Amino acid sequence: MNQIADAPADREVAAELSQLDPRYRTVLRIVGLIWSIPVLIAATVPGIAIAGWSLYAAVPALVLVALLIFRFPSRRWAARGYALSDDRLRVVRGILFHSDTIVPFGRVQHIDVDQGPLERAYDLATLTVHTAGTHNASVQLPGLAHEDALAMRETIRAAIERDTL
Repeated sequence: MNQIADAPADREVAAELSQLDPRYRTVLRIVGLIWSIPVLIAATVPGIAIAGWSLYAAVPALVLVALLIFRFPSRRWAARGYALSDDRLRVVRGILFHSDTIVPFGRVQHIDVDQGPLERAYDLATLTVHTAGTHNASVQLPGLAHEDALAMRETIRAAIERDTL
C-alpha cells in the first residue's frame, strides 16, 4: 500500500530532474568499447590456447562486450540527473547504489569545469563542486554540454556572491 501511495511523489521528484546531454551516452559507449577490448582478449585467448578456436569461448565474451558497449552506458546515462535551484544543486546517480546529493551553495568552496579528451571531442564537460567538510567534499556532475556547465558555474558563483553580500 505504501508503494502505491509513494509512486506519484517519486514521479514528481523524477520529473523535476534534468537529464544529462545525450552525447554523454555516446562517450560512455566509447569508454565501454575501450574497456571491452581487454575483456575480450582475456576471455578468448585462454580458450583459444587450450582448446583452439571455439564458439564456446567467443560467445560469452561477445555478450559481455555487447553489454559493456550498449546496455550499461544507456542505463548509467538514464540513472543520472540534476536539478539546479536558487540555493542548491541536487545530483542523482546510481543504478544498484542510488545516491541523491544536495549541495547548498553556502557550503561551496570552489567550482571546476573539466574536460577530458573524449568530452572535448563531444563538447561536453564535468562540473565539480567542492564543498566545506570532509564527507562528500566534492560532487561531480559529468555529461553536461560545455556551455551549460559554464553557465551553471556562473549561476552558482553569482548565488554565492549574492549570499555573502
